[in-house]
Amino acid sequence: MAKNNPFKFGTVVDEPFFTNRKNELKQIKDVLKSGNHLIVIGPRRYGKTSLILKAVRELDRKHLFLDLQLVTGVNDLTARLLKRIYRIFPTERIKQFIKHFRIVPTLNINPVTSEIDISFQPGTDTLPLLEDVFNLLEKLGKSDDRLIVVMDEFQDINRIESGLDKKLRAVIQHHKNVNYLFLGSVETMMREIFERKNAPFYHFGQVMPLEKIPYGDFYNYLSERFKDLCGEQNKRISENILETTQRHPYYTQQLAFAVWNVCREEQAGVAVPKAVDLLIKTHDIDYERLWYTQNQTSKKLLIALSEGQKNILTASVLTKYGVNATSTAYSSLQKLMKSGYVIKTENGYELDDPFFALWIKRKREE
Repeated sequence: MAKNNPFKFGTVVDEPFFTNRKNELKQIKDVLKSGNHLIVIGPRRYGKTSLILKAVRELDRKHLFLDLQLVTGVNDLTARLLKRIYRIFPTERIKQFIKHFRIVPTLNINPVTSEIDISFQPGTDTLPLLEDVFNLLEKLGKSDDRLIVVMDEFQDINRIESGLDKKLRAVIQHHKNVNYLFLGSVETMMREIFERKNAPFYHFGQVMPLEKIPYGDFYNYLSERFKDLCGEQNKRISENILETTQRHPYYTQQLAFAVWNVCREEQAGVAVPKAVDLLIKTHDIDYERLWYTQNQTSKKLLIALSEGQKNILTASVLTKYGVNATSTAYSSLQKLMKSGYVIKTENGYELDDPFFALWIKRKREE
């Protein structure tokens, strides 16, 4: 019997926790081996970061990773990026380039982490900062060993500064020693950035939508890990987990983790429903708070989605759930998607969190 829980969620994962995405890994590595750039679009918690980091590690190339969701301005963006440059390149080599920066940063050694803390003077012109720091990436890369720069939640680029996408494109469009990899979780915004003809980043790289893990791959992954603990019931447990989570990568791992713990203490036959109950009760307050922040139209759409409606913008569905105007429904749906509560799949729309869907259904049935 396995001693440790073989499932992991909520953090970046690698072997042995990584779930099979062989086709996607090959596609990413093929692009990064070329001189092209890549745009990966997929809902939050679909495993984009784990997938990308696994690909760049297997390529054994220097890489920088920056989450734009946490960036507060261009000064912060360039300082964070420069800090990551210092982590992977010799300090003396970087200093030689920084001497020629038009706006010289302030560098201090953090006594706790021993890392270099970097800042730029507030209120300075942002274009020289972008040009100097991003062009430094080009100088540090090599034509036969390109640097990989990953920018996550790239749909936030113009939140950082209006028109920043145009400035950034102008700086990096001629780079030949860097592969840029842009990740985003809000599909409509990412496609607006990379597929609208008048957008600065139009056709800047190959767009790769990240779908759910295929049923067969996920089923084999689960059943193999439940085999020692649950015996012949491993197949039924795996089927029940995937039916509950609809193959959402994060929530499948979360439920599998909880089921495995229940199986250690009780009969395998009751493990999935008990684990589901546990997860719903654990997040009851969070779900209640989320529910009460929604307007009436959004609540009606959430109810429809919790009851398995996929094409929720059709007249029949809107009428059934008491939504009078399609335009109002569309506006609420866009807000729910932008917030990450609703995702669009190949079959229509669905709630991102399957346990929130079950929470809604149970509350309405009580």
